[in-house]
Amino acid sequence: MHRRHLLIGGGSLIGLSACASTGMSMGSGASAPTLAADAAIARAVLPAQTPRAELLQPWTGPYGGTPPWDKVTAPKLRAALLEGIDLQRAEIEAIANNPEPATFANTMVAFQMAGEPLDRASSIYGVMTSNIGSDDYNDVDTELSPLLSAASDEINFNPALFRRVKAVADGADAAGLSPDQKRIAVRSRDAFIRSGAALDAAGKAELGRINTALANAFTTFGQKVVNDEKTWTVVPTEAGVAGLPASNKAAAAAAARSRNLQGWVIVNTRSSVDPYLSFADDRGMREVVWRKFVNRGDNGDANDTNAGIAEIVRLRDQRAKLLGYRNHAELRMQDTMAKTPAAAFDLMNRVWAPAKARVAEEVADMRAIAGHDIEPWDYLYFAEKVRKAKYDLDQNELKPYFELNNVRAGSFEMARRLYGFTFEKLAPGTVPVFEPNVSVYQVRDAGRPIGLYYTDDYARSGKRSGAWMTTYRSHSTYDGDKNTLGSNNNNFIKAEGDEPILISLDDAETLFHEFGHALHAYSSTVTYPSLGGTPRDFVEYPSQVHEHWVLSRPILNGYMKHVETGEPMPQALVDKIEAASTFNQGYATVSYLSSALVDMDLHTQAAPPTDIDAFERASLARYGMPKEIVMRHRLPQFNHLFTSDAYSAGYYSYLWSETMDADTWAYFEESGDVFNPDIAGRFKSIMLAPGNTTDRGEAYRQFRGRDPDVRALLKVRGFPTS
Repeated sequence: MHRRHLLIGGGSLIGLSACASTGMSMGSGASAPTLAADAAIARAVLPAQTPRAELLQPWTGPYGGTPPWDKVTAPKLRAALLEGIDLQRAEIEAIANNPEPATFANTMVAFQMAGEPLDRASSIYGVMTSNIGSDDYNDVDTELSPLLSAASDEINFNPALFRRVKAVADGADAAGLSPDQKRIAVRSRDAFIRSGAALDAAGKAELGRINTALANAFTTFGQKVVNDEKTWTVVPTEAGVAGLPASNKAAAAAAARSRNLQGWVIVNTRSSVDPYLSFADDRGMREVVWRKFVNRGDNGDANDTNAGIAEIVRLRDQRAKLLGYRNHAELRMQDTMAKTPAAAFDLMNRVWAPAKARVAEEVADMRAIAGHDIEPWDYLYFAEKVRKAKYDLDQNELKPYFELNNVRAGSFEMARRLYGFTFEKLAPGTVPVFEPNVSVYQVRDAGRPIGLYYTDDYARSGKRSGAWMTTYRSHSTYDGDKNTLGSNNNNFIKAEGDEPILISLDDAETLFHEFGHALHAYSSTVTYPSLGGTPRDFVEYPSQVHEHWVLSRPILNGYMKHVETGEPMPQALVDKIEAASTFNQGYATVSYLSSALVDMDLHTQAAPPTDIDAFERASLARYGMPKEIVMRHRLPQFNHLFTSDAYSAGYYSYLWSETMDADTWAYFEESGDVFNPDIAGRFKSIMLAPGNTTDRGEAYRQFRGRDPDVRALLKVRGFPTS
């Protein structure tokens, strides 16, 4: 999907917590008349084609046109994707076989334009498979994912197209290209090479076989995990839900009624399981719920993913070696800030040892209360007991302050104060939506309309788990000013009737996190969309830093008000939260970092493992994984790694980004004003707006005056900084 973005290594625009396109203004040297002239030349190269399929048509209506969700069906989507591939093929052939000498306008700009109808259908495809996930769309996914992969390979393996792209890149200086034009050409040339353009015919055929097999394996993996997440655990007696907050207990009762079951139901997704593990008093039932959750994809049944993972890892290893790299991680890290697996390991190992030491302290505190050894299904439960004992802080005391609509309103206020963005909710029916509970907002930047923001908040059967940001249309100006259309997607449990939806502090931070991805998108001043996506280990930085504003006093005072009293969170409670801010960081860090270490370990092996469960156990043993904790994402359900290549050998990127995030938050705090307008303005213009038009490490040094300091990260997590 979004071929021209993915081709040159930008962040996936349809994916797991993916950030949308960001870029730069015409300050790089391209004037509006020049852009218009280049676009006219590019359009003249492309063949005149009129799409027949309804879902390939240009989007119409207000706000620059919006996706026609009300017209989408699985058969229509299938037809659009198939025709879109054919239309794209004709456009690529026209660019590749142009008899005129290769120029930036007739090659690179034309390449930006090629495949736009398919891009529109692909945006719809990504949403219907991720947010809806019904059987008919899964069937389309199964059929079309290998065909889309093959269509991408056709482009990457086209020798005439590669020669033209290489000619523009090699002649960039002589042609007087602007910095961003040169960057597009050079990065495109290099990405073609990494995608197999320099291979001989036999090599291309083999790489095409590998890519098609991977596309099939990714689709199968994702569908199997979703199938296991459609399952649930029945809690038959009142004793089994003792200790649960009233809102979670009510949601479990509603889940049972919706399935015509007696008792309570804990759905096999994190949004249902984590609250149960944190508060349910019934230890035996906690173990049942925990085992069902951590064994998703690992039950030896039709939904077992282990053989599929082994095949994915084997194919990735073959591809890397075919392209001249020692392993998949080395290939994947060519276009990252870290550059090498060694650099990623260095950062992870710097944090791993103090995190494990903190876990030992946390376990000792919990054992003193529990009176027995701590098992993984005990950790969250007794952590809450320790939190209460040490800090007089009960998570149930916090939830009434985090009503979903108020949290979102608080995120909008953060965006207004930092960047001048405003969000105005549209009346239902103003634009089509893909699900009745989706809300839509018009986004303005200092009063200027810049796009629409969609929210899809609630869990449902078929929807993939987790939270993520999706872009339907990214901003660019090279061919007219295109506004941004994007969505934040969550899996909160919908309350019955008019009951308020109370979420945890962690959930509130997740909402601000995903909203940070959206703010990255809406800050875009990009000229060319192919420089929109940022490196994988940068893309989480803008989202992670925005989590910090959840507990800033102006947001608390205005929006995080008690659902019953209407009073803002008292400072005494905020002080308790801040005192406990590094509490349980051993657990949080180890559960995440173990997943990142195993990911990198898996993808740097000289020979790919065949027994995935055995490899996971051995890898964790080598790192000394505490027995009381399980990986946040075990390999059999690790969607980040095995539903695409996006985060493979890249899960470390959250930590890499968090290093910049912690250092940036320290910059705001040290200024004495966490809404410091000068710092916020520079953050928007230097870090958010320019996308990948400049090296992101250089950009950080321009913003902060130096490289990020890892000690800020260690301090945030409460670990020793020496």
